[in-house]
Amino acid sequence: MSGYGEARGEGTVGAAVTFGLLAAWAVHDAEEVAAMPGWSRDRVPELRERFPQVPDALWRRVESIDGREFAAAVGVMAVLVAAAAADGHRTRGRSAVYQAALDGFGLHGVVHLAQAAAVRGYTPGSVTSAAVVIPFTLWARGRLRRAGALRPTRPGDAVQALAFAMAAVAGSHMVARKMLRRR
Repeated sequence: MSGYGEARGEGTVGAAVTFGLLAAWAVHDAEEVAAMPGWSRDRVPELRERFPQVPDALWRRVESIDGREFAAAVGVMAVLVAAAAADGHRTRGRSAVYQAALDGFGLHGVVHLAQAAAVRGYTPGSVTSAAVVIPFTLWARGRLRRAGALRPTRPGDAVQALAFAMAAVAGSHMVARKMLRRR
């Protein structure tokens, strides 16, 4: 999977790295869309009992997200990820927005695996986090590094990337909820 230009030593990255973020995200979110409604209906009652320290309001919110809202939120997020990937492509991988989205995506995958470990079982998104999200993020960061496009990463950058990802998810759900109410 060589990025365009890398083979010629131009220090650029190609569509596999930049738009690959959108493709990897689509695979990951397809798993979530397929699994989330049934999983939350089946597992939340058990998890509520197992984790009484989790605020009841959070459990109610998870239970209240139906398949339509979840799919709409994924659609909103698709716009954000596509914009970040396009900006990454436009800048040959050098975009701070693209790199933050890439890092947030990878860290989001780590959170999915931590959730699966915490519940001692499957959680929506955990399979593709291990098989797609984390491997793609590491591969893309390696391509960016070899092309000289990867920005220096400080510990605070990881916190910011994860916070950005969490805010994007929350914002996507808010927009989806409002869109569905209007209908």
